[in-house]
Amino acid sequence: MSTALGAELIKAKGVTKRFGALVAVDRVDYSLREHEVAGIIGSNGAGKTTFFNLLTGYYPPDEGTILHKGVDVTRMTPQERVARGLMRTFQLTSTFDNLSVIDNLVLSFFRAHRKSSLMHLLLNTCKRYRNEDKIVAILETFDLQDVRDRQVKHLSLGEKRRLEIAMAVLAEPEVLLLDEPLAGLAESEIKGILDVLGRHVGKQTILIVEHKISHVKDFLQRLTVMHEGRIIADGGYEECLRHPEVRRSYWQIDVSANENEHASA
Repeated sequence: MSTALGAELIKAKGVTKRFGALVAVDRVDYSLREHEVAGIIGSNGAGKTTFFNLLTGYYPPDEGTILHKGVDVTRMTPQERVARGLMRTFQLTSTFDNLSVIDNLVLSFFRAHRKSSLMHLLLNTCKRYRNEDKIVAILETFDLQDVRDRQVKHLSLGEKRRLEIAMAVLAEPEVLLLDEPLAGLAESEIKGILDVLGRHVGKQTILIVEHKISHVKDFLQRLTVMHEGRIIADGGYEECLRHPEVRRSYWQIDVSANENEHASA
């Protein structure tokens, strides 16, 4: 998978987050470029979700700076970052379980594009907007046509996860940030999610935080591995897989002194 990368969109410089004596993220430098499809993996406690929360504004860093297009967003709220085009899966995508799939998509679209109040949309019903071209297209893209009129509370976990991501994509954020979108899904559902996300490669910048490397190895252009709050490897999948520190920390494989010397050379 390859596509031309554009300008730097997100840059973290020396970002640190502490919880008491625990250093969850330790002086991390990271950058994400336009149209890049990147992933951050790590074992439980590696710091990946905390770092994700720093990027999206849910935690303020104790040290360091986060830039978006060269603008310091370190102290901006999550809502202010959404307004700049950074959207996390659960930002603006919380579902109304008693409404249908199509009406959830209508609400997401108009909250993002038409700035109508939720009360206005709910009181005036969503029916008149159900044939909006972009909404019809997103139903097809995320294979939700067969459940379009089903209440969300009756969806399977995989269907609901597809709906949540579809709602985020429908808002057309510049950067789509997905925090473990594949958790709890069956292998067939995981394949479905990655297939539909793959259709947006080259159109959006995508960052996925995931626990298992096997889920995302064929989808990502670039992989970053975290361990104990630090980035221990960054690059292509095979390159990271061979890195001695990744083999020792992530895979729990003993590595020789020669490999360590080679890696640090």
